[in-house]
This record gives sequence, structure tokens and C-alpha cells, in this order.
Amino acid sequence: MKNYSVFDILGPAMIGPSSSHTAGAARLGKIAREIAGEAFYKVTFYLHGSFAKTYKGHGTDRALAAGVLGMEPSDERIRNSLNIAKERGIDMEFIEANLGYEHPNTVKIVFHYRDRDDYYIIGSSIGGGSILITNINGNKVKFSGDYPTILISYRDQKGSINRISSILSNQDINIATMAVSREGKIATMIMETDSPIKNGVIDSISALDEVVYVTGINSIRR
Repeated sequence: MKNYSVFDILGPAMIGPSSSHTAGAARLGKIAREIAGEAFYKVTFYLHGSFAKTYKGHGTDRALAAGVLGMEPSDERIRNSLNIAKERGIDMEFIEANLGYEHPNTVKIVFHYRDRDDYYIIGSSIGGGSILITNINGNKVKFSGDYPTILISYRDQKGSINRISSILSNQDINIATMAVSREGKIATMIMETDSPIKNGVIDSISALDEVVYVTGINSIRR
């Protein structure tokens, strides 16, 4: 009879002993990577609450590392993700931290680059593999990653929302939800869409004079 470890497949779409501590953690890491971008040489994980207390025993460290390396929650390489990161020359650091009034399964993921400033994402694994992103590089946000998502930072100007939404409308992409927040003169927009983000949409939004940053994430469903 085969002996199963905590990193064997449990069910059809995850590896590890806990959907919150492994599947959700892997999703958090993967979405954080897609938001922050690649070419990082180090990632620091600030682990809060339950994540901080059990991350080694539940494999949260390996799941987070796997996510930022681009692996899905069902990838069998999760069990070896820390070694894979080392082979790729990427340093992974895990620090227990108090992130304040956050969900118990919360992590602040800081990406370190040689040619630009650090970039961070704060997110929580809220159960059953579901996640919630709450902060992107200092901007308070709230999205689940269950739909194709466009993230935009732009200099707040009259007509900006109309210009951005018109680009999606012209590409026959329906906006499911939209949230806009503002910090000084910079606004942050998060749009979840009913269909995948087509090629060229991100380029068209990026070409708008007021847009500072934009990224699109398609492959984030559980």
C-alpha cells in the first residue's frame, strides 16, 4: 500500500493538506506574480496569523513559492518548489509578521528587483481555495481572482473611466464589476470581466496618456 505525504494530490485540483494553507496560498502567489511582473531575484513573504504559525507544517511556504514561480495549485512540483527556486537563483524568505486587522491566513508578498523598486501584494486565503487581494503596492483594493481582471493605475482626469470602458466595449468585452479608489491624484481601477481579455486591449489602455500602469490577468480561475 502506498504511503501518501501531505503533498500528494487531494482531489482533482490541489496538492497539500489544506485548501486554505496550500491551494489558496499557491493561488495567492501566482496572482501576485502576474500583478507584479517577472524578473525578480528575491521574494519576501510576511506571514500573518495562522499562516505564520503553521506555514511549515501545512506546506504554505512551498505553496506560496510555487505560486510565484508560476505553478498551479495542482502542480506536483509544489513539494519541491523551494529547491526549484534555488536552482533558478531566486531567494525565498519567510518572516512571521503582524499585518494588523487582517484575515488569519494573510500574506504580504514583496518582490525584489535589481532594476526597479520593490513591489508588494497583500492577500488572504479565505477558505476552499478562494482568495482575496486587498492591497497592491500601497493601494487598497478588493478582488477575488475568480474572473478575468484588469488592474489600472491612472492620473485621475475627467473622462478617464469612459475612455477606458469604451476600449473594452469596442472589443465586445462586458464589465462584470468595477471598483475605483483614489489616493491623491492617482486613481486605481479594478475591472472584472465576463470574458477573457483579448490581445491588444491592455496595449490600447496603456496608450492612454493618463495611464501609469495596467495589467490584465486571464488565467486565474480555480
